[in-house]
Amino acid sequence: MQAAWIQVFVGAFFEVLWVIGLKHADSILEWSLTVVAIFISFYLLIKSGEVLPVGTSYAVFVGLGTAGTVLADILLFNVPVSFSQLGLIALLLFGVIGLKLVTDERGEA
Repeated sequence: MQAAWIQVFVGAFFEVLWVIGLKHADSILEWSLTVVAIFISFYLLIKSGEVLPVGTSYAVFVGLGTAGTVLADILLFNVPVSFSQLGLIALLLFGVIGLKLVTDERGEA
């Protein structure tokens, strides 16, 4: 896997962390970690845009972040889930994987 795609995936992971932090942070340390996660996620997205098409890297970043946030809610916070939600998350992930597979890189990072 190319370095730029790794940046997108790691950035999406940090996106999930800061979204959770926005909802659940209640101390200065938790808010500080949330701000750090925001910085890291967007920094990695910006760096990946130097190699990948920006629209594609952003779509994959947001898609993975969305799916990750929903799954984190289900697994960590016991939010109820339906089969239709799981099916739509799967559809979103298929789209993200498809975008990754058909995207040509502009050069090496």
